[in-house]
Amino acid sequence: MLKSFLGLSFLGLTDRFRRDRRGNVAIIFAITCIPLISMVGAAVDYTRALQIRSQLQAALDTASVGSIVQKSAAFITAGSMAADGAVPGGDVDAINIFKGNTSGRTGFTLTSTTATVNRANGVVTATMQFSADVPTSLTSVMGFSKMTVTGSSVATATMPNYIDFYLLLDNSPSMGVGATPADVALMVNNTSDKCAFACHDLNNTNNYYDLAKRLRVVTRIDVLRTATQKLMDTAASTQTYSNQFRMAIYDFGAAASTSGLRALFTLSSSLSSAKTAAGNIDLMTVNGQNDNNDQDTGYSAIFPAINTAISAPGAGTAGAPLKYLFFVSDGVADEYNPGNCLKQTTGGRCQSPINPALCTTLKNRGIKIAVLYTTYLALPTNAWYNTWIAPFNAGPYGPSPNSQIAGNMQSCASPGFYFEVSPDQGISEAMTALFQRAVADARVSR
Repeated sequence: MLKSFLGLSFLGLTDRFRRDRRGNVAIIFAITCIPLISMVGAAVDYTRALQIRSQLQAALDTASVGSIVQKSAAFITAGSMAADGAVPGGDVDAINIFKGNTSGRTGFTLTSTTATVNRANGVVTATMQFSADVPTSLTSVMGFSKMTVTGSSVATATMPNYIDFYLLLDNSPSMGVGATPADVALMVNNTSDKCAFACHDLNNTNNYYDLAKRLRVVTRIDVLRTATQKLMDTAASTQTYSNQFRMAIYDFGAAASTSGLRALFTLSSSLSSAKTAAGNIDLMTVNGQNDNNDQDTGYSAIFPAINTAISAPGAGTAGAPLKYLFFVSDGVADEYNPGNCLKQTTGGRCQSPINPALCTTLKNRGIKIAVLYTTYLALPTNAWYNTWIAPFNAGPYGPSPNSQIAGNMQSCASPGFYFEVSPDQGISEAMTALFQRAVADARVSR
């Protein structure tokens, strides 16, 4: 009986325990706390790891960019390399910058940092990666003692191109005309024959060149001299490398009797020396009337000569610079050219707008031509001008949409490299603008 009673009592208690649901929530909560606490801990540790990764990524981005900025050692070294490839020391500099950016920061252990700096096709590229371990706190109880974070960064910098500039400056007697209408009027009003040209006649001690100096008349050649000197200052302040730009200066000859291409300054990266040489730009001398039959602007001989003087253009590297011809002139040929003159000749003397075909030869070689046309202003009191130049130099002037001179000068220029400017509008500014356009064009073309 006792056994039966005890057995029935135990079974009853078991059944009551099975059917009694009081306290289940506490038990379930206790069971589910383990994964809940693990998830919260993982979220906290993961958020912290993301914050640290963000800090390291920012430091890496700064290092990749900083390693190849224009003043960096790697960028300068890349400019002196003879060929594309890895930039010596660039990887070390990049890693040192990254380490400097992360110095003193805690909460992580860097396990790997790599960097490569290469130059290819005129572009310097820095590529960097990092890997770091971030210790965990709450998730460490689950056996995860750390989280690994990684990052990468790529920065590029376009190298400035090396450019050779050849300046072809018209110094023929027509460049002795007054630079502005006021200067023209001043000369006309002070000469018995109403001449606007400051001719540098060595046979006449009272020549108009000296008169212009006494009257303080500013001539085209005066403005051109100053503008060329200022251009050298602009080039010096623009270049990234000390030998990035080289200059050569040519004119049309010292004297009418020996007119032709003359080198005032041979190609050199010494811009200060080029500036000094530019100070010698002056008007061509003549020995009396009809010296060289007044044929002192021989484009048909000068352009083939400058074409020979300019070596083959390259891709813009130190060993193979790009080539630009800066041509400054009033655009009127006066030469012996009986066979290919664009206008009717007189005894073989050709007075006409420049023949654009002369420029095409250079452009076909890949040489860019920047043309600065100094507006050929009307000289209504000059009989020679009215007979020979006026028929193809219709106004208005500056700009000169109806002038064949202006049209042919624009055809001579490479696209986007033509300026017409009267000196009183700023010939120096125009020359600087052409230079800056050439430098910008060289970058874009790469």
